[in-house]
Amino acid sequence: MKADPAVQRRLLDLAQVDAELSRVTHRRRTLPEIAEIAEAEKQFRAKQDALTTIETTLGDLNREVKRQETEIDQVRAREERDRKLLQGGSVGAKQLTDLEHELATLGRRRGALEDDLLELMERREAVEADIQHARVALDKAQEALSDAARRRDSALADLESTETKRTADRKLMTGQFPEPLLALYERVRKQKNIGAALLQSRRCGACRIELDRNAFAKVKESAADEVIQCEECGAIMVRTGESGL
Repeated sequence: MKADPAVQRRLLDLAQVDAELSRVTHRRRTLPEIAEIAEAEKQFRAKQDALTTIETTLGDLNREVKRQETEIDQVRAREERDRKLLQGGSVGAKQLTDLEHELATLGRRRGALEDDLLELMERREAVEADIQHARVALDKAQEALSDAARRRDSALADLESTETKRTADRKLMTGQFPEPLLALYERVRKQKNIGAALLQSRRCGACRIELDRNAFAKVKESAADEVIQCEECGAIMVRTGESGL
């Protein structure tokens, strides 16, 4: 295949645009913010679960406190009834003894219940403090996730802008090439990712392999408008004054 040397040199500009587009695609897949978001989401879910667990514990304690308070109220009501009976003076000696014994028992029961209630309330206070800390931790996790998402979106927007501009540039550039030359370039690029590269100091700019003596002699003897491909990678080797010919 033959093509004007000046047209062949313009393949280097096209290859540069394609390289930039490839970098955009690669960067879009490998943005550090993507991994950061995944970790931030993991931390956020962990903080959410921790808060839910603590809130469940608080709910259980609140129910236990209410149950304990209800039982204490019942004991106090029983004590109040017994005291009124004693003060009324209308009970017999045996019933009086039974009431006094029951009051003593109720007093001990109330004391034990009140001690248990105090312990429950102290535990509840500690859990409420834990909830405050857990909510602060969750807020920080949410903030970290939101920040990473904002930075990802900003990076993606920049990449989108670059891709749009360079895609438009590429569309204009491809119209400058003969169809056979462009078809060869596109075919090689699809297979090897690089369609054309500079032959520089006897080295292919695509695969970076130096041409052996025979291959270099063949290139040197070729006409200037001959389209030459690298024997190793297939890329079109564009010859300029830097090629060492």
